[in-house]
Amino acid sequence: MSRDAKSSPVLVAETSNGIVSYLVAQPPEALPPVQPRDLERAWYQARAAAIAARDGPPRIFRFHRPEGESTDLALTDPDARCWAAAVDAARGIDNLVGLSVCLRLLALVDLFAHADWAKRLVALRPDGAEIDPDLLRAAATTSLTREARFDAPHLQARLSPRVLSQAKVAPGRNGDFRPPGAST
Repeated sequence: MSRDAKSSPVLVAETSNGIVSYLVAQPPEALPPVQPRDLERAWYQARAAAIAARDGPPRIFRFHRPEGESTDLALTDPDARCWAAAVDAARGIDNLVGLSVCLRLLALVDLFAHADWAKRLVALRPDGAEIDPDLLRAAATTSLTREARFDAPHLQARLSPRVLSQAKVAPGRNGDFRPPGAST
């Protein structure tokens, strides 16, 4: 291994059984923000890969933490593998920015699956999806959690009142968000 490879913030290796593993010199929450257009581009690249039924290898990430611990993340779900492979093919995820784009894309998909307010900020159509630009901007710049996800209330708090009204939600106590008129 060369001196540069040893000092790289992302080391990549492939096992004999096709699993790609990544050693990352920092935790997910320290990954850099990305450009919203890069996240949007990754969305469309992943969509094209899914339509083409392109598979990707399982991927295992080990993120080193400053206190000497690590956070492990495994992408074994076929959809997540496909999306990660699309981002890797388009821009590479062997660097901190590319890895940040990939994990933010996966975190955004996870957000749509679990946060009703976020579902209202994406228009799904047969020819693609239109994601609210403010949500895209927030997803591109909000830190990921220790588990490489978005903290939904924190992300939502970064959205403008116009976006929140479009999603038909209002702030509740302790960062919870409830539909307008819901009791507290």
